[in-house]
Amino acid sequence: MTKVDLIDVLFDNVGLLRNEAEDLVETILQTMKQTLAGGESIKISGFGTFNVRKKRSRRGRNPKTGEDIEITPRVVVTFHPSNGLKSMVE
Repeated sequence: MTKVDLIDVLFDNVGLLRNEAEDLVETILQTMKQTLAGGESIKISGFGTFNVRKKRSRRGRNPKTGEDIEITPRVVVTFHPSNGLKSMVE
């Protein structure tokens, strides 16, 4: 599913104008991006939780050459689905 698909669902099922549906999806996604960029978590009841996690530097290995390398620290976004979502997917 793409952003355009989400807009189409709002347009078809909710009855919003296409421009309104596009603005709504853009606003929600922009708010989520800003929240995660600020280091905060997002919990959507019945869906799941997006968390920001800091990973430390660690030793790794280049699979092509076998050479040991240092993997730099970074920040990643993780998603943990709710139990309801897990059971729907399974």
